[in-house]
Amino acid sequence: MALIIRDVLPVGLFQTNVYILEDDVTKEAIVIDPADEASRILKIINDNELTVKYILLTHAHIDHIGALKELKDSTGAKVLLHKEDVFLYENMHLQSSLFGLTDPLVTDIDLLIEDGMEFGQAGLKFHVIHTPGHSPGSVCYYFPDKLFSGDTLFKNGIGRSDLWGGSHELLVESLRGILLNLDDAIEVYPGHGPSTTIGREKRDNPFITKEMWYG
Repeated sequence: MALIIRDVLPVGLFQTNVYILEDDVTKEAIVIDPADEASRILKIINDNELTVKYILLTHAHIDHIGALKELKDSTGAKVLLHKEDVFLYENMHLQSSLFGLTDPLVTDIDLLIEDGMEFGQAGLKFHVIHTPGHSPGSVCYYFPDKLFSGDTLFKNGIGRSDLWGGSHELLVESLRGILLNLDDAIEVYPGHGPSTTIGREKRDNPFITKEMWYG
């Protein structure tokens, strides 16, 4: 049994990456950050006859949850969100007003997660790494050799910290104290933009090389 990244869909106004993960034997699946364009996500799920077990939210900003309700209603999958981001999820109208967007439909959060929790089995086994800074409840999801980093770490960038509950100091601590201590070979799949590796970001990311090591 092995993990397959069935598809990566940049969707919506902010081109947020939606990840559809699949166990190649059981055909069970996970969707990470269903940001928008639910019909595209569901077409891939249906065309490949996948059974979605979990919907993982890396955080509760509006550009990561636009298709959440429709996806949950269609699949019955359990939704996971860190407990520190519940206040963001419950105040989606404030986020939408800031960006001039329509309020997205919301749904129940099934599991409030914390650092170190483990879920899934076989090819879809993962654990939660709490990386506050971009938001209080930002998390990364770690699968063997793969890290889905949300808006904490990008290729050649790091997450912004000027939105509700953001903290540059906590973001630096999350990067320096947690993510950059992971193995260099780990593949990183961020919430926006292309994939990278931990080693590449240690070496080339200007925000990390300038601020983390010399700041």
